[in-house]
Amino acid sequence: MKYLIVGLGNPGAKYENTRHNIGFKVVEAFAEERKAVFETIKLGDVAKAKWKGRQVILLKPSTFMNLSGKAVNYYLQKEKILPENLLVITDDLALPFGKLRMKGKGSDGGHNGLKDIQAVLNTTQYARLRFGVGSEFKTGQQVDYVLGEWSADEAKQMEERIKTATEFIKGFTTIGLNQTMSNWNNK
Repeated sequence: MKYLIVGLGNPGAKYENTRHNIGFKVVEAFAEERKAVFETIKLGDVAKAKWKGRQVILLKPSTFMNLSGKAVNYYLQKEKILPENLLVITDDLALPFGKLRMKGKGSDGGHNGLKDIQAVLNTTQYARLRFGVGSEFKTGQQVDYVLGEWSADEAKQMEERIKTATEFIKGFTTIGLNQTMSNWNNK
């Protein structure tokens, strides 16, 4: 069984520690735990990991957030992975900081990365793990907020929250979407 786990974010040091790049941080943590190394190849940084007999392809698209669909589609095709074995990890303003919620389908929720993936794949039927970043910003300041760095309080909690997010990846690739949602949502 093969899985494509995509962490959404923006490439480059400028964005490395921003809220918008939490998807990158989660797949990096999973790769580190599995001793998988990212290499920069077509449309992104890719690492291949093993987990309980499964092949897990980890992708950090280099196409910038708003054009993530191109990279996701390319690796689904190249690796011959079915959309039901795709998990996209993204930041979410509608959830309080650190809250994790997995869904098997749904709207883009105003997230441009998800919007592009759905447009390119022509479906909303794929799993996504939403990582809450909160909404502590004034009207009109949304972009600055998601492209801003974590507060000191948030930074202290990040390691534990990211570790929990990697449990979702493990569950998705072994016990499946529904059981993972049941076991881990709202943890």
